[in-house]
Amino acid sequence: MQFLDHWSPRLLSVLRIVTAVCFMEHGAMKLLHFPAPMMPGPLPPLLTFAGVIELLGGALLLLGLFTKIAAFVSSGQMAIAYFGFHVLHGLGNAPGPVSFDPVVNHGTEAALESVIFLYLASAGGGAWAVDAIIQRRRGAA
Repeated sequence: MQFLDHWSPRLLSVLRIVTAVCFMEHGAMKLLHFPAPMMPGPLPPLLTFAGVIELLGGALLLLGLFTKIAAFVSSGQMAIAYFGFHVLHGLGNAPGPVSFDPVVNHGTEAALESVIFLYLASAGGGAWAVDAIIQRRRGAA
């Protein structure tokens, strides 16, 4: 569909922005207890570190600033979350090996975010990214 080719850089930005907002929400739940706390009491250090990546990485991705680096780190974090937690333990299920299937292990979002962020690490942030604005200004100078 050639009529959409013109919109491709802008739709890449839309994908980046929507995914970043969803990613930031997980960090906000962990660190700011907003819109709801992730769990009662203090978080384990690994979840606190994940929350920092989600909040900071998500903010950078939302702006499209240092997109490729932020996306690469975020992709790695979500791959670790999927394979290290969802595949091995599931979410809300009994401990132990559950399933590789993301629907069964409740890891659909982690799997999707990992792949989307890996794509953004390769493709960049699209037309509506701070990185793109900086690059255009450098090209004009």
